[in-house]
Formats: sequence, structure tokens, C-alpha cells
Amino acid sequence: MLSASRKRNGSQPNQLEFCFDAAELPPLPAADELLEEAVSLLMAVNAYKLAEHLRIQWNARMRSAVGRADYRHALILLNPALQRFGWGEIDRTLRHELAHLLAQFRAGRRRISPHGAEWRQACRDLRIEGEQACHKLPVAVRHISRRFLYRCVNCQRKFPRVRRIRRATACLICCRKFADGKYDERFRLHLANSSPGRRVSSVFSEFSQ
Repeated sequence: MLSASRKRNGSQPNQLEFCFDAAELPPLPAADELLEEAVSLLMAVNAYKLAEHLRIQWNARMRSAVGRADYRHALILLNPALQRFGWGEIDRTLRHELAHLLAQFRAGRRRISPHGAEWRQACRDLRIEGEQACHKLPVAVRHISRRFLYRCVNCQRKFPRVRRIRRATACLICCRKFADGKYDERFRLHLANSSPGRRVSSVFSEFSQ
């Protein structure tokens, strides 16, 4: 909407003020609606058991991530900020996260890379072939201080962490290379920084991400 203010003693506009009505956002699809679609996708690829336990929730506490998959609880969390980008992005994000669950479901107990070959195959099966590991949507990025630095004693790779690792965790790359992808105590990660109070700073942005 355009309006013009004029001088009291003249007819020429003194100032132009442009006011535009905010575009109305489409309503967020209900979680049950998304669940119905996701279950249909899983049934089409014979992942019946996963489809039976799957849950989907909107989570307004998410900031930098637009989606996250939790295989242990067969749960997909979605950021309501997706509403700004339309149904296409909501559907793509849903399938992206669903591919994580499907890939791990097929792998069983075997450890797999989050965006490795198994995930890419799941993406193809869910009709998002060529999907990228990270989103490029303009969602705020959180700056997180990773206080704990862990290292693999075999390959010397470093793994900064926000929180202390509470259970035995090994280097996935070394486990895949030397132990057929199974956990191997030889490649267990050890705390590297002598003073955890000294922070390892990094920028952290998830799809699932």
C-alpha cells in the first residue's frame, strides 16, 4: 500500500512512504499429515517395521537446524521456520531426515556414515536423488563453543565436542577401514585437551539434521 504525505501549504508530496502488507504464510501442515506421507514412502520401500514406529513432531526450539532424525526413537523433528519456504522445502526436509532413518534401519547394528552411501541410496529410493548433506536455507546459524577435544590414537583425527562423551566411542573411519565398520577398542576416542575449560570454538550448523 502506498501513501503520500503533503505539505500543509502545497499540493506537492513532501515525503513518500511505502507500506506493504506482509505476505500471509500458509499454515503448517499437521504432524499427522506428514506422518501419513512418510509412512506411505516407507511402505513403498518395504520398511514396514520402521513405518509402524515412526513419529514426527514440530519443534519450535530448533534454531539452526531445519530437521533432525533420531533413529533410537524412530523420531523426526522439524523446525517450524520451514513454513517460510513453502511446502516444497517441508517435503524435501522430511524426506532428507526420513532417509537417515531408512539408511540406519537397513544397516541394522552396523555403523554407517551419516551422509554416506547408505544414506544416498535411501535418498534415491525416497525420490530426492542428488540431495545435499547440508541445507542452504537462510536460517540463523548458532555459534557453539566446543569445549572438549577428542582424538583417535590411530589416525590422530580430532573430534571437537560440545559435551563430554559419556560412552565408549570410536573413530568411524578407522573402524570402517580396519574392523568392517564394527566398534573396535583400538580406535576409541580419547580426550586430547588437558584443560576442558579451554574452549574449542567452532560454528555449528545442522540440516539434521
